Amino acid sequence: MTTTLVYSHAACLEHRPGPSHPESPERLNAVLRALRSPEFSSLEWRDAPMGTLDQVQLIHDRGFVDEVADIAPQHGYMPLDAGDTVMSPGSWEAVMRCVGAACAGVDAVMNVQARNVFCATRPCGHHAEPARAMGFCIFNQAAIAAAYAYEVHKLERVAVVDFDVHHGNGTQAAFFDRPELFYASSHQSPFYPGTGAPSETGVNHNIVNVTLPRGCDSALFRARIEAGMLPAIRHFNPQLIVISAGFDAHRLDPLAGLNLEDDDFHWITSELMRIADATCEGRIVSILEGGYSLDGLATSTAAHVRALMGVEVPQLGR
Repeated sequence: MTTTLVYSHAACLEHRPGPSHPESPERLNAVLRALRSPEFSSLEWRDAPMGTLDQVQLIHDRGFVDEVADIAPQHGYMPLDAGDTVMSPGSWEAVMRCVGAACAGVDAVMNVQARNVFCATRPCGHHAEPARAMGFCIFNQAAIAAAYAYEVHKLERVAVVDFDVHHGNGTQAAFFDRPELFYASSHQSPFYPGTGAPSETGVNHNIVNVTLPRGCDSALFRARIEAGMLPAIRHFNPQLIVISAGFDAHRLDPLAGLNLEDDDFHWITSELMRIADATCEGRIVSILEGGYSLDGLATSTAAHVRALMGVEVPQLGR
């Protein structure tokens, strides 16, 4: 069995929301360069398949899905919201490859083809609500992966854990009344999109929001994760963990205000792996979300994937 399997596809580079848009193809290129370096030579790579409309509709309303499909442009640009979320001629295939990668990743870990999976795909997804695209996100592939595991693999409890600097309002909205699906998020607050207060707890305390102040450093981040997030995930006892792996909480990120280091992403990934080892035979599907410093995105994604591979980071003084 492969330890870590990576799904990606060249089509994900063809989502081009505009020359000055932060969610550029260079983000994925930076991730791919990092993961193609010699230290990651043991990774197994697979092309992301196309997702299906049935998979998308596990989370998104049929009318919304049909509308996005109908307005996907053949030329130029098509905004889906006030201008943050923009489709280009390559966007439909890109986002359907994101969905296909997420569901194929669930299949791979459930069928014991890999211990865990990383989906190196874009655009990101966690802001997409059941009937609305927003925040650079068209469809919510992390939420779709969780619903797919529940519907197709008949799991009873699936958790999505989100450490992107922004709250995943779309995932929360999709899960709020579904006690079999759990969502835990750490995020800068107050900040876009304005959701994610600790008081937002879902139908059966299946929503956990850990807020982080602007300037939050490694020590405060780890303390709040240890106190507010990890015990709740353990209590939920998931049969699969899906990670919304955003890296815009990195200190280099130009769009946010947290001060996390590469090691913090290795640390939280390792903590989630310990929970997965205890509750679900190590099954994790991780999906790329935000991160807008190319350097910070590359090094923090590398740290995250090192953890998935079981590579320890040497500690100072050892």
